[in-house]
Amino acid sequence: MTRLARSAALAAVMIATATLALADPVEGLWQTQEDDGAYAHVKIAPCGANFCGTIVKTFKAGSEYASENLGKQLVREMAPKGGGAYEGKVWRPSNDKVYLGKISVKGDMMKLSGCVAGGLICSKQDWKRVQ
Repeated sequence: MTRLARSAALAAVMIATATLALADPVEGLWQTQEDDGAYAHVKIAPCGANFCGTIVKTFKAGSEYASENLGKQLVREMAPKGGGAYEGKVWRPSNDKVYLGKISVKGDMMKLSGCVAGGLICSKQDWKRVQ
């Protein structure tokens, strides 16, 4: 390998590493917890200063299917609070309501909750990172 080729390869590795380091822990593709045999893949990405998550794939009994919820925003306006914690809103497709939401990310696992009554009553799910 020539000196130029080694330098180019090193530069490519450094750029890739820097890009990964800049990504926020919540960014990526996440699989929701299974509910009545169905689950979804949710793409979480920046939306303004916060993060939003859109349903990009849906599955039932292990097979992909075209749910009416494809393309809808499940995670909304999640503001980073530090240490892998986020606060914002979550939409619950089963009753079409939006709740106060919290996310906690640790590695490739996420705990997501939607709450009412100022956080006294919450429903929680564990998500895992797909990519």
